[in-house]
Amino acid sequence: MTATASETTLDVPVDVRFTPAGNPLAVRYNGRIWAVMAEPVHWFTRDAWWDTRRTAAVGSGDLVSVEYWRVQVGLASNSALRTFRLRRDPLSSQWHLESITDGYRQR
Repeated sequence: MTATASETTLDVPVDVRFTPAGNPLAVRYNGRIWAVMAEPVHWFTRDAWWDTRRTAAVGSGDLVSVEYWRVQVGLASNSALRTFRLRRDPLSSQWHLESITDGYRQR
């Protein structure tokens, strides 16, 4: 079954609550708490450090790994799911909601 998807691109700070195992549990966005309703997908990409000209002292940490989570969320157990793509930049503790997709593909 395939549903039509509509994506909205954003870049807004959000609060993310994690389970003790380190998986996203809920996302606070736009004054609402969105519960994670399906298994999240986790990956990393590399930042183009040569374009950002970011510098740091030796031993300050990873300057190039951008962390992502793709989570399917809902406001209630019977609500339609939305897909949030979350991003955390190198050396940052702040998560950003990069995009929202309405509709989803179920395999």
